This record gives sequence, C-alpha cells and structure tokens, in this order.
Amino acid sequence: MARICAITGKRPTPGSIIHRKGQSKKSGGIGTHITTITKRKFRPNLQKIRIKTANGGTKRVLVSVKAIKAGLVEKV
Repeated sequence: MARICAITGKRPTPGSIIHRKGQSKKSGGIGTHITTITKRKFRPNLQKIRIKTANGGTKRVLVSVKAIKAGLVEKV
C-alpha cells in the first residue's frame, strides 16, 4: 500500500541529509565544509482513520494529520 494521503494526495518526497564539518566563520573558524550527502525521504504524517463517505457509509483510509486538523475529513 502506497503511503499517499487519500484527501490531499501528499506522498513521500525525496531529499537529502547534508553533513557539514568545521567551525563556522561567524564563530571564528574558516567555514563549514560539506563532507557527505545522503539520500532520504520526507514522509507525510499519515493516520489510518474511519471517515464518512458521500453515500453515508464508512471507510478506513490513510489521511494526513494536516487534512484532519484543517477539517477536510469528517470522522465517524
């Protein structure tokens, strides 16, 4: 099952972890340097909740917390 929000369509997006080494110029050093870049994913905060459907039934779906807080979903 793909980790995609049923309401907003949010999905994992690619990103990277950047490791820096050295003392910053602001702190009196010669500046920081990038030593490693590692790939990672930013995953949405999805919760499996029961929602009311348009025809009056219920359905269990993955919904992002942002959509729940915004009131885009009506819980059972």
